[in-house]
Amino acid sequence: MATRHLIRTVVLQSLYEWDFYGRKKDITEILERNMAEFAPGVDEPEFGWKILHGVAAHLKEIDETMRKAAPEWPLDKIAIIDRNILRIGLYELLYADPEEVPPKVAINESIELAKNYGGPNAARFVNGVLGTIYRERIEKGVPKLSSSPSAKPSVKPSPVKK
Repeated sequence: MATRHLIRTVVLQSLYEWDFYGRKKDITEILERNMAEFAPGVDEPEFGWKILHGVAAHLKEIDETMRKAAPEWPLDKIAIIDRNILRIGLYELLYADPEEVPPKVAINESIELAKNYGGPNAARFVNGVLGTIYRERIEKGVPKLSSSPSAKPSVKPSPVKK
């Protein structure tokens, strides 16, 4: 498994646990534990921290984007795993540096996560939502959203651990 794919998988596990427990647990501690257990010594752990902090910092905007792209699916009706796959994909589409993560890579990685961890229709659903956002924003040249949120992220900064 490629390093970044593994990191996304560990971030997904962490977001799933955080979401499952009503976002009451410390997401930083969850990711630290999961990185140590499932990706010890991974080459670029800072990539995982960047995704985690980005999703947490932009959670309201990401969830609102998801609501608009899939209005017939209220967030609480989307499976927890699918919801968090979309959060990772939307963060990478809307906020990440396109030189680091090109939009089509972000979409493809999310589809692969959905195929591996979601239900039978998850990959199609994820592709539909992210494809809609891609067509509405990226192809039309709408600039990326600011990666520095107006509010502090809901997770405490954590040192990068190898």
